[in-house]
Amino acid sequence: MAIDMLKKAQEIQQQIATWRRQIHIHPEPGFQEHRTADLISETLDALGIEHEPGIAKTGIVGHLGQGRPAVGIRADMDALEIQEVNETLYTSKIPGMMHACGHDAHIAMLLGMATLLSQMPDLPAGEVRFLFQPSEESWDEEGKGGALRMLEEGALQGLDAVLALHVDSQTASGMIGVRDGFIMAGVDPYDVIIHGSGCHSAAPHHGVNPVFLLAQVVNAIQAIHSLRLNPQEVGVISCESVYGGSTTGVIPSSVEMHGNIRYYEEHTRRHLRNELENALGIVRPLGGDYELKIQDIYPSTYNQPEICDIIRTVGAEMLGDEVIYEPDRSMAGEDFGYMAQQAPGAFIRLGAKLDEVDRPHHSPHFDLDESALPIGTALLAATTLKLLAMDLKPG
Repeated sequence: MAIDMLKKAQEIQQQIATWRRQIHIHPEPGFQEHRTADLISETLDALGIEHEPGIAKTGIVGHLGQGRPAVGIRADMDALEIQEVNETLYTSKIPGMMHACGHDAHIAMLLGMATLLSQMPDLPAGEVRFLFQPSEESWDEEGKGGALRMLEEGALQGLDAVLALHVDSQTASGMIGVRDGFIMAGVDPYDVIIHGSGCHSAAPHHGVNPVFLLAQVVNAIQAIHSLRLNPQEVGVISCESVYGGSTTGVIPSSVEMHGNIRYYEEHTRRHLRNELENALGIVRPLGGDYELKIQDIYPSTYNQPEICDIIRTVGAEMLGDEVIYEPDRSMAGEDFGYMAQQAPGAFIRLGAKLDEVDRPHHSPHFDLDESALPIGTALLAATTLKLLAMDLKPG
């Protein structure tokens, strides 16, 4: 089945690449993917797949079949505020905006998968749900990204499994990365205001210098990982930006600092939050005070081992055991983690290295090998069919 699915995907390779290029030429930011949504909706209409537009503002949810089990497949839709430097037939036409993370490819592969499954005369019982998700890279005024908004609007209700595939421009084209357990970190951004009392810099004893207080806090935060976190645990707490003061001769009354907490396990998250509070508490005996705001942006992403085993089996059937590899866990965040909390899930990597040029994600040089797209399309389709044939526990 997997080999046949790959052959069918290769037959529509040009169409998959065309979708990807159409989206790449016209990138759109999070929650503003209107043109992209129109292309998706028109394609699903042509395939006869029922779908609901306007989910989480610009997202689309398509349905093929009905009943249980129900398997969802997610593709993110948004681009990044980056000026593309590549010179290709499909270079972005939008100044300062490009698909620098491969979301255009994710959409194209999910449309390719929808094409293959819609043409099957004997689709197994159950539902395939196509989750075209807006705004993975950013969040709205309430601090919520596309995945969380889709959950809140019921897009994942009743799912028994959920999949996502992400291209990897740094890994050889066609390689399939599968890892059990945690694969992406949870991310909690934090904002701090450290209060002192302003004064003339010629008379520092008349005030409390918040810059001095900040220096003590930064040292304490940087010591958390080495001194306050169990070496067996994995976690990161970073100080990323500082703002304060506006002129010479004046000690400001306050300074601001921003950073991130990253973790896999929930108990590590709680511990790092508590240690951040302890580090900030240093300012109070020194005459200062602080305000702390922590946001819950992305939970960690956990891959269900049973689903990963199916993906490995399908990948090996298509291309052999040698294409299957175990990717490193990443401390970057992914809001697919919300979906994998709603139903057993797996976040898959697909090697798509184009050439010997360094084309990292989120860079103006990003690009990918489009010959990998049929592989991802077939992998998602064949894995979904196997999941539909299983006796999955309700999600």
